[in-house]
Amino acid sequence: MSNIFGPTQTHKTIRPDGSILLQAEQSLAPFPDTLTQKLQHWAKSIPDNTFLAQQDEANNWKRVSYAQTLRHIESLSQYLLNQNFTGEDTLVILSDNTLEHALLALAAVHIGVPYASISPAYSLVSKDFGKLKHCLLAMAPRLIFAQNKSVYGPALAITRELFPDALILTADDLPHALTTQPTEAVAQAHECVGPDTVAKILFTSGSTGLPKGVINTHRMWCANLQQITQVFPIFNVEPPVFVDWLPWNHTFGGNHNVGLTLYNGGTLYIDEGKPTQQGIEATVQNLREISPTAYFNVPKGFEMLLPYLENDPDLRATFFRNVHFFFYAGASLGQPIWNKLDELATQMTGQPVPIITGLGCTESGPSAMFANWPGSFSGLLGVPVAGLTVKLVPDGDKLEARYRGPNVTPGYWRNPEATANAFDEEGFYKTGDAVRFLDEVDPSRGLLFDGRIAEDFKLSTGTWVNVGVLKASVLAAGAPVVQDVVIVGLDREYVSAILFLNPDACRKWANLDAGCPAEIVFEHPMIKNYVDDLLVRLGETATGSANRIARAVIALDPPSIDLGEITDKGSLNQRAVLKHRVKLVERMYIS
Repeated sequence: MSNIFGPTQTHKTIRPDGSILLQAEQSLAPFPDTLTQKLQHWAKSIPDNTFLAQQDEANNWKRVSYAQTLRHIESLSQYLLNQNFTGEDTLVILSDNTLEHALLALAAVHIGVPYASISPAYSLVSKDFGKLKHCLLAMAPRLIFAQNKSVYGPALAITRELFPDALILTADDLPHALTTQPTEAVAQAHECVGPDTVAKILFTSGSTGLPKGVINTHRMWCANLQQITQVFPIFNVEPPVFVDWLPWNHTFGGNHNVGLTLYNGGTLYIDEGKPTQQGIEATVQNLREISPTAYFNVPKGFEMLLPYLENDPDLRATFFRNVHFFFYAGASLGQPIWNKLDELATQMTGQPVPIITGLGCTESGPSAMFANWPGSFSGLLGVPVAGLTVKLVPDGDKLEARYRGPNVTPGYWRNPEATANAFDEEGFYKTGDAVRFLDEVDPSRGLLFDGRIAEDFKLSTGTWVNVGVLKASVLAAGAPVVQDVVIVGLDREYVSAILFLNPDACRKWANLDAGCPAEIVFEHPMIKNYVDDLLVRLGETATGSANRIARAVIALDPPSIDLGEITDKGSLNQRAVLKHRVKLVERMYIS
């Protein structure tokens, strides 16, 4: 596996103020000034290779080669220039992952028009459109693209109300736009694009309030893609093949996966499935046809895929045929899922497929650290990428990770106050993530996740509760029935938990019909017994009040995106849940 993973040697410096600096010993190699320089390169060297593919209505793959992609974005660039965009104008995209979405986004990037892909959930799931309005007002778009005029009709009505003069473009209009003949103005506009030009705005998930628009410059994006490629040098040898559903309005799907494909001359098959009961079938069908060389997903996606891999030998053969590693992010991967992936991989290949993760955020492009070696485990975050300095700052008994490097955002879009608050006096981005060393003597063995600085709290006894670590233990012990958990106990005598359960796993556990309503499932005696048993099992490994969960309550209602209890990528907002579920909290502290 020496050609799959890059070097991990890390240098550690302890400073007089108690802070610690970590840097990769490997230098960051040169990277292009703009992302679409890579597209121009591949369009010349491998013009007929597929860049993107998506299934059409007949379930046939519609492919776009590198040469076609370049021609399309030059036409769309001219179309945008014909709309008389000024330096202050922006473009907003309301769409799932589609070919049209990708082409328009790359056209904007090519000529320096800042764009933002807004989460489809803000348009299609939200009832009050609060986050959609917030993002639109922040962008003040000159042009709004919607994939489907009828599906996004209510959202488009909001945009027309806020920006009556904005241009509306849909997928039905795009063929006409693609007939636009590019002129020398496209090349001239591209020449004006440089490393500091804003490529896109990625709105954070809003887990700590309303979404903030993270500025992504070309330098930030290209530097991080070069850093990731040095972590996985196999991409230089073998262009990657991805089958991917992760949404492009997030940094994992939009920066990491699409970016890695383009940067390394690979192919991305757009997976219209999702890790949901309805969407997983589409993912499985795609994976029956396409063998990825690396597979990216969130833990829930791997969990939902496992039963299909166990029961379908043909799927198993295709899935494991070419894959070099699995990569997960967004949450901790439960050990039962990890073990089953290892077991299936060993059956098919004779050895486990490395399971990789790391640490990062939207503000770091996204990748800051990787545990890019076989034998890693859940909670191990790895070591810094080349060219990034990680500063560990003492905060009580924890160390906060802070980042400075070419892949770190310059700030938040049109939000100077948030920008000023995000960086320390040395220009390091303050992540709020707590970490600790696996080995104090050897930093190259990596860092471990140690929770979030802001989430931890004290019991009434003055004892600190490490929320991140405790949450991970609950999810590991409660999988697959427990889907998520909020830890409770600020200024209380003991720790409690609000449990969000997986309805399908609960139905299976209690032998209930698939159509049984979730609220009835959660009240079933077998499920209540499961929760009671879970607390007993967790108590057997507890060492004190800080990691012993005394009581738990089941949330009967799913978390609300409008109330900010859950982000559109499925992450719980602990503070919002506690704010809106006061009665549940009080129930656990009634004598």
